[in-house]
Amino acid sequence: MATVVSSIGLKGIEGYRVQVEVQLVPGEGVSIVGLPDTSVKESRERVMAALYSYDCQIIDQKVVIHLSPAEQKKNSPIFDLAMAIGVMNEAGEIKDKIPNDAAFLGVLSLDGSIKSVEGMLPAIIAARKEGFKILYLPRILDVPFDSIDGIEFRFVETLQEVIDSFSGQLSASFHAPISSNETVDSTPHTYDKDFKSILGHKQAKRALEIAAAGGHNVLMVGPPGCGKSLLAETFPSILPPLTQESRFEVMSIYQLAGLRNAYPSTAPYRSPHHSASAVSLIGGGTQPKPGEISLAHRGVLFLDEMAEFPKRTLDMLRQPMETGVVTISRAASTVTYPAEFLLLGAMNPCPCGYFGSRSHYCTCTPKQITAYHNRISGPIHDRMDIQLKLDTVSLENETSQGNETSEMIRARVMKARDIQFERYGQQLLNANASNELLFECAKLREDQENMLRMWGSKYNWSTRVQLKIRRLARTIADLNGSEFITNEAIWEAVTMRRTQNLHMPKEMVTSGKIGGRGRG
Repeated sequence: MATVVSSIGLKGIEGYRVQVEVQLVPGEGVSIVGLPDTSVKESRERVMAALYSYDCQIIDQKVVIHLSPAEQKKNSPIFDLAMAIGVMNEAGEIKDKIPNDAAFLGVLSLDGSIKSVEGMLPAIIAARKEGFKILYLPRILDVPFDSIDGIEFRFVETLQEVIDSFSGQLSASFHAPISSNETVDSTPHTYDKDFKSILGHKQAKRALEIAAAGGHNVLMVGPPGCGKSLLAETFPSILPPLTQESRFEVMSIYQLAGLRNAYPSTAPYRSPHHSASAVSLIGGGTQPKPGEISLAHRGVLFLDEMAEFPKRTLDMLRQPMETGVVTISRAASTVTYPAEFLLLGAMNPCPCGYFGSRSHYCTCTPKQITAYHNRISGPIHDRMDIQLKLDTVSLENETSQGNETSEMIRARVMKARDIQFERYGQQLLNANASNELLFECAKLREDQENMLRMWGSKYNWSTRVQLKIRRLARTIADLNGSEFITNEAIWEAVTMRRTQNLHMPKEMVTSGKIGGRGRG
């Protein structure tokens, strides 16, 4: 009768139970079946070499290892430990019963020592969801074991420790190793930049506060040096720390990408260069890995010089921005990664950068300006909740005295988010709530509905944009502590959405007037 040992397989960030079935049959060699990829097929060499170091040799018999479910592609060496335990049990090397409610995770070295692999945290979370009571695994420094309950961890370093733990001869360590991340998390993360140090831009600061509170996307347009990048880089300082659930999600994604997140409790901030490929932004590869939009999950994706990104690459953001997930399909497999991010975009108003400037001449033709703005498609513009026009701030007339600190703004953002979490009964922000929830929780009076329709007709807003106005108004009301959406909240939402000459007016194209002071 075959020996069955349990492990965990990964498909993207989601894990599933894998039954490792081992049986000895007449013949020679080792055969692994159940759709293994190259890394799994190589397990036979690692496992047999590790067993040889323990004087466990299979002579005149063939080892057949079946990874069930057979129809699911297996793509990680995480099954090594389970395979070795199964083979040793079939060979009679294990005298005691293997726990039925235990799962085994880890890759083997040739000397029989057990190592970790990429994606251990999502595998651990999946093991808990699958109902396992005991988990055998190597010591890992970047997993918050103390925050994971409902499962007993047995940290083992060698195969011999696993076997001895079955008989009770050796008690495997149940204590979580000291995590390097826990040391970082024990003190609040300090930010290099603070809103108190940013001169002027009061409207932009208010808009970013609204964006942080409700998870709204922002597009900033302004001349070079006006402060777009500075505002974006300071934006994370007003975001609340991640909840435990969000923290696990973010850490799982980073582990699958093979990256280390130095501040796991802080909302991630990603700023890819405009030369980044579509694969690096969306994710992909032969074995699909998370891209920048997934690495920015529960955080911020900042696209500086947004108009310089390839239009095709930007348009790939359309579906993830709506659904909060990205599905990557390849011949080998199809995986889905979470991608619920807040998009910050920054761009110049024209190729030379000075269209509409009060201090510089614009040297661009109307055709060049139109072509420049068309690099960002209409659907992407539609998905930007807040659109800001920034101007250069005069240092002579502005001081930092009286400016609010990021901590003060963050306190209001956290309070507004708590209101939203309580309203929706889950960690859901106004920007991501379904239309049904939105209409239920963001009701407008009849006169407000008529006012919104009037503005929609005046500015030729799509249905999506009108819904975003409603979402913005709901967030503004939450920040103001109002149970109902007020006329003031709607008006402020409208001013945040109006492009305010972000695009060149049609009459300017026909008249040939370019820039704030004409063509030079």
